[in-house]
Amino acid sequence: MEKRRKVGNPLALAVLAWLMLEPMHPYELGRRLKETEQDRSINYNRGSLYMVVKQLAKAGFIAEQETVRDTQRPERTVYALTEEGRAELYDWLRELVAQPRQEYPHFGVALSLLSVLPPEETAGLLSARLATLTGQVGDIRARIAQAESEGVTWVFLVEEQYRVTVLDAECRFVSELIEELENPDYIRTWKEMFGSRT
Repeated sequence: MEKRRKVGNPLALAVLAWLMLEPMHPYELGRRLKETEQDRSINYNRGSLYMVVKQLAKAGFIAEQETVRDTQRPERTVYALTEEGRAELYDWLRELVAQPRQEYPHFGVALSLLSVLPPEETAGLLSARLATLTGQVGDIRARIAQAESEGVTWVFLVEEQYRVTVLDAECRFVSELIEELENPDYIRTWKEMFGSRT
């Protein structure tokens, strides 16, 4: 069963992981998240990052280590991971890896209400989605190939491999769904159920 976390934002998990490497201030954390493109998996902005850092400090998972003064920049507080933070990082990460979680993607909502739209229109919309997905798959494969050619170890590309695998599966699903929507039997049934209401 999923635990209730003191700080449940996935961004907190990334902050804990980065602080495991070395103490740093939030600005540096944000720079590294961008640099490593973790912002493709974790939705955040500068304000949310600072808020999560405050929450982690309040929970005792990180602690102020020092305040750095620089004449050209405002003072910055450097944070370090605490033992409680290290334990939380490992526990939370183990849970996420081992236990599937019920997620509520927007596409799932659309699919649950798909019968409202006329089959021909839906097939057209799904064809547009398929074209976008195919482009995304190509872009991700190119990024992976580029990273591999630069010697990036596979474990640092695993989230992109996962992303492309999920998109490939969605492409197959959408292609099959388009075929079903174009089936004359479905079109006839849809017209009987909804045709007079559109």
